[in-house]
Amino acid sequence: FTEINVNRSALREFDGLLLRKVFPKIFSSSLVQHELVGNYSQLFRIPGSEPDLEPYMLLAHIDVVPADEADGWDAPPFSAQELNGFIYGRGTIDNKQSVMGILQASEYLLERGYTPRRSFYIGLGHDEEVNGLYGAANIVKLLKSQGVKLQYVLDEGLAVLDGIINGLDGPAALIGISEKGQATVKLSVSSAPGHSSMLPRESSIGILASAVNRLEENLMPRLFGYGPERSTFEHLAHKVKIFICRVLERINNTNAFVRTTTAVTMFNSGVKINIIPSYAEVFVNFRIHSAQTLQEVLELVKSDERVKVELVNGFDPLPISSYDEQAFGFQIIKKMVQSMFPQLTVAPGKTSDAFLLNTDTCESLVIFGTDMVCAETEND
Repeated sequence: FTEINVNRSALREFDGLLLRKVFPKIFSSSLVQHELVGNYSQLFRIPGSEPDLEPYMLLAHIDVVPADEADGWDAPPFSAQELNGFIYGRGTIDNKQSVMGILQASEYLLERGYTPRRSFYIGLGHDEEVNGLYGAANIVKLLKSQGVKLQYVLDEGLAVLDGIINGLDGPAALIGISEKGQATVKLSVSSAPGHSSMLPRESSIGILASAVNRLEENLMPRLFGYGPERSTFEHLAHKVKIFICRVLERINNTNAFVRTTTAVTMFNSGVKINIIPSYAEVFVNFRIHSAQTLQEVLELVKSDERVKVELVNGFDPLPISSYDEQAFGFQIIKKMVQSMFPQLTVAPGKTSDAFLLNTDTCESLVIFGTDMVCAETEND
């Protein structure tokens, strides 16, 4: 599933040949209001017995990125083969486990005639991997047109972490309260073409390579403590044996706590081995720290007037949702996690995944492994 190659037949089959057969109750119940959005995304509304209570929403996505068995899979990537108690397949973690967990829990409750006190929505997007412009974005537009105001949104994201944070004694559950911003930037250089027998002093590739090297050598500023990560480590302080910012930034898994991250992902230039190309381009993906803005990142990228800097797409970090004792969404997920894993420390956190959130529609964003908690969500 890419922006160029969208497998629509697979989306139709997933809906008609799987979801509607495996979860018949949620598609047939008179209690449930269901509609397709953008032809392939699913939106369900399950009304509660107390309509004055603000509803919440459970989110997941049904699309996946392409996979090739030659990439080293232990089982064919679309076989859903079970090996040693685990199901192998593209999307089992991102994000079919949430899709199945939400629908299975809902199916189970509907079969038993259960009616929640608080109404809730289920949104299953079909194009999250390519920015959700026809799935999630249209769901937001539809809800906004209906005047829906959500108490909170529970989306995929953080989970129970063990061994990820250096110095942390034991596992911890991080509940996301925000997401980093994101920017894809194209750097390009145009120069006179040449031949390998008559070299110019600098080539377009050389100029651009130097610009890329500067980006990788000069990391974005250290901003630890200016975003939600401060609260993360305040909650975890009693379990952290060592707590030094420099330790976090030296480890790939935790460097994202500290700053905006820079990833050079695509470099294109040249058509023939003996021709010096007149044009070179590179794409860089930034995940923007909560204490920084998209514009601030773009200003730091500019360093050589010969290198053209273009923003392909991007957005600022999302607002930080409340996580105090009055924050209903955060507290209910925290309670459920602690009831299932009483030995865990629960802390607020943030993720780097892109998520289309309209703050006119939703008061609070809660990001966690929805498959683990959704079955327990409603006595409320």
